[in-house]
Amino acid sequence: MIFQRRQVLRILSVAFGSSIVGGNQFGFAQTASQPMTSPAVGSSAKRGVAGGTEMEKVTGIGGLFFRAHDPKGLARWYQQHLGISLIPSSYEESPWQQEAGPTAFSPFDETSDYFGDVHKMWMVNFRVRDLDRMAAQLRAAGIEVKIDPQSYPNGRFARLHDPEGNPIELWQVVKPGAAR
Repeated sequence: MIFQRRQVLRILSVAFGSSIVGGNQFGFAQTASQPMTSPAVGSSAKRGVAGGTEMEKVTGIGGLFFRAHDPKGLARWYQQHLGISLIPSSYEESPWQQEAGPTAFSPFDETSDYFGDVHKMWMVNFRVRDLDRMAAQLRAAGIEVKIDPQSYPNGRFARLHDPEGNPIELWQVVKPGAAR
């Protein structure tokens, strides 16, 4: 199990880069206009420059893939309760379209209890416009949602679990300078 966790973290670090801003547990990714290379790459690396040329970087997360006991049922649950469209089955259908916004990317220590169940190796965080309204909607469907009573500088958070026990975090983003 430990090998698998390390392997997943290593793959994610390579796939999404390790451009993590320190200072908090959420590790907000840099925007396209502010690329940043990892200090581990080498002390001679400059911001956004690799080998003397502008570094090519990913533009966002193109998909989230994970194993499930009941993939079709779980996909329907995400569609019904969170509004995430399923993968299109034809060219006439459209995939789920995210709204532009910040993305937190942060590998956690393999012994972290932040995800709840120590056997869960991932957690997805979805941005929402109105955390209270989303929580009420989920609760009306019989889904337990715990809103964190603390308001953080970057927003408000809530926690729930999908039918297979995978942790989900909801994030109502607070834009810098916005009233809380």
